[in-house]
This record gives sequence, C-alpha cells and structure tokens, in this order.
Amino acid sequence: MKDRENTAGQLRQMSDEQIGAILRDTTQSLFKLKMLAQSDRLDVPSELKRHRRLIARVMTLQGERTRAAAAR
Repeated sequence: MKDRENTAGQLRQMSDEQIGAILRDTTQSLFKLKMLAQSDRLDVPSELKRHRRLIARVMTLQGERTRAAAAR
C-alpha cells in the first residue's frame, strides 16, 4: 500500500490552524476535481475518493478535539 500524505497520526501532531488550512485546501481541490469529473476530463478518478477520505479524517479529528476541549 502506498504511503498516505496525511495519515491520522500525522494530522494529530498538527496545530488547529494547520488542520484548518488542510481542510480548506482539500475542499477547494475536491470541488475542482468534481468539476473536471463532470466534464469528463478527470485523469485519475481515485483522487476524488482520496480527497473525500482526507476531508472526513480531518473533520473527525476536529470533532475529537472539540469534544476533548468541552470535557475539560
């Protein structure tokens, strides 16, 4: 299996600002990929899945951090 760019362990080591930037960039990139897919110009369809999973991973981490902060 290929190394992932941002595994959960790597994301956990990042600050909230870095995670927010990754989420913002990935969301914008996913939008662009969806537009390319609609026009049949997407070369690597697996990129859509990779971006969706990264967004889900980041949002899960943000939720964990929010719940941990609320529990304090």
